[in-house]
Amino acid sequence: MSVETIHVPLGTRSYDVRVGAGLLANAGAEIGPVLHRKRVAILTDDTVAAKHLAPLRDVLTAGGIESTALALPAGEATKSWAHLEQSVEWLLAERIERNDVMIALGGGVIGDLGGFAAAILRRGIRFVQIPTSLLAQVDSSVGGKTAINSPAGKNLIGAFHQPALVLADIGVLDTLTPRDFLAGYGEVVKYGLLGDAAFFTWLEENGPKLAAGDGAARAHAVKRSVEMKADIVARDETEQGDRALLNLGHTFCHALEAATGYSDRLLHGEGVAVGCALAFEMSARMGLCSQEDPSRVRAHLKAMGMKCDLADIPGDLPGADALIDLMGQDKKVVDGALRMILARGIGEAFVTSEISLDALRGVLADGLATR
Repeated sequence: MSVETIHVPLGTRSYDVRVGAGLLANAGAEIGPVLHRKRVAILTDDTVAAKHLAPLRDVLTAGGIESTALALPAGEATKSWAHLEQSVEWLLAERIERNDVMIALGGGVIGDLGGFAAAILRRGIRFVQIPTSLLAQVDSSVGGKTAINSPAGKNLIGAFHQPALVLADIGVLDTLTPRDFLAGYGEVVKYGLLGDAAFFTWLEENGPKLAAGDGAARAHAVKRSVEMKADIVARDETEQGDRALLNLGHTFCHALEAATGYSDRLLHGEGVAVGCALAFEMSARMGLCSQEDPSRVRAHLKAMGMKCDLADIPGDLPGADALIDLMGQDKKVVDGALRMILARGIGEAFVTSEISLDALRGVLADGLATR
């Protein structure tokens, strides 16, 4: 399988996203050109380290690149002040200099936390993303959003800090559990829903092949998702306009993640899938799209064996008003007004502050009533 390159054009902050199989095994040659000196620091988590850290370090060593590594606990709770402090102090103790490179080896949690550590260490060092989850490959590793969570909400403390290179090795996805793969698939579906109806149709036809491990289908899905994200990021790097479209489903998702304590009850990509279904349901209730659209979204998510309703989330959830309060902490709030991404149809998402709170409360209340 060939390796594809998607360029993210951001002037002096431009970089390439490499997509294909075998990139991890060739990491030394891939990363070498961005190094000032042949030494890197690798930030990862315990789960990823057990599978991929030793092979990566061996490949780097074979390429003459020295490495040091820190493995943090796996899980969303690691995106915290405590683990950010641990990571930064470790990088300082390892004498990582301003011209050095840190590698974030892991899923979205490690990419977000590691990128933020790189952003603030010595006022900014370079870092390379090696995303090991589908979610990270198609979304969080690209675009330079880095952050940790707060009890007040998700990703509220962070910075925009672009990577120097992204290596999305499709082969690594074979090591994911079915649940983790499908959680990432929630972000893939999002791209079709927000701006490419033809891609969503392709996913309806090919989604089962992706889940079953078809490498060519997985490579196409990752490549198309990254192309869409790169295009939007190039137009709006710091989310002043179009980039907010990438948050389709996320306002609901982030409130649900906060309500479930950022735990394994609801993985981020699962929350995105539920959030997309809710966003389309709300769009239909506001008369923006036909009722067939949310039905089609739910039908595909269900066909893939994914969560798509509030009833699919285990454990207790707060009431509709409490969820709306959590949504009010979202970063997309402007001048106190909640902005949401709604849709006029599949592939036709848009950003709006003209929200019907009655429709929002109704969608949440009805969803909670089915639990």
